[in-house]
This record gives sequence, C-alpha cells and structure tokens, in this order.
Amino acid sequence: MATWNSRGLRGSTFEELINMTNDIYAEKSLALVQKIPTPITPIEIDKATRHITLAYFEKDSTVDYIGVVQSVPICFDAKECHTDTFPMQNIHEHQMNFMENFEKQGGISFLLIYFTARNEFYYLPFRVLKEYVDRIARDGHAKNFKYAELDSRYFIRPEGAALVHYLEAVNTDLVERKKEHG
Repeated sequence: MATWNSRGLRGSTFEELINMTNDIYAEKSLALVQKIPTPITPIEIDKATRHITLAYFEKDSTVDYIGVVQSVPICFDAKECHTDTFPMQNIHEHQMNFMENFEKQGGISFLLIYFTARNEFYYLPFRVLKEYVDRIARDGHAKNFKYAELDSRYFIRPEGAALVHYLEAVNTDLVERKKEHG
C-alpha cells in the first residue's frame, strides 16, 4: 500500500490560489468546482502540532478538482513544476485513466500547471497530455515535455482577484474541440 510522508505543504499555495479562484467563480455563478480530498489513513500524528506526519493512501486518488462550468463537466489535477521540463512521472496511470473516461462521458479533463520559476500558470488539455504520453510509449521519447513545446494560447492570465483564471483556457479548449469535430 502506498504511503505518504509529510515533507511540508508541497503544492498547497497553488491549490489555495485555485480554491480562491473557484470561490470567485461560484460567487459569480460562473462555475461550481470542488477540491476532492485524498482519502488517507493516518499512521503517525505529531502530538504537539496535531499534524499527520505519516499516513497511507486508502486507494488511488483520481484528480484534485471536479465540477461544472456553464453546464460543461470538468475535472483537473493541479501540478507544480520547478523547471522548464515537466516530468511525466508526476501523472499517474490511474489519473490518466480517470481523465480519459471522464472525457468519454462528455466532460473536459486537463491539468493546471504552475511553473514556479517563471511564476506562470498553464492549462494543459487532456488530448495534448495524451499526445505526450503516447509519444513516450511510441518513440521512447524522454519521459517529459518541455515548456517550449506549450501552446501559448493556454497560458493563464489573472483576471481581477482570480489569479488562476482558467475559464478563458476552458473556452479556448471548447473552441478547439468544435473545430476538430466539425
């Protein structure tokens, strides 16, 4: 069974920005998106701080967020990248399977990636993520993709208090899907 050993709050700031953005979307009736908690069972708890320091995952998690945007179901995972090369090992097979099955049901799946060194947010559509995964399997390509490969239309720009304003990228994704499917 997989275990988790606390090494700080990796990704928590990025997820907090997403959570604040989702709150703004809900207040404005633009979207309803919720964080999905990862099911864990604590093994060790620091008695002084009451923080979990060691736990095991009860089952494979799916994605970080799920919801609906103007009647369009969405799901996504939030990932941080500290360099210009995103390691594909950060995406697990069960997450890929979930996102693919979500898409088959008419939903939109994607990653939100925070390139920390650049302080930039990026929306990676599932179909592009799948192309990267297929490229690795087919060509034995390096198990990563590079910042330079990314489509500039999917970089996320802040909008007012919504610092991770990903709805514009969702809209771009929807337009691209319509073009592909006529």
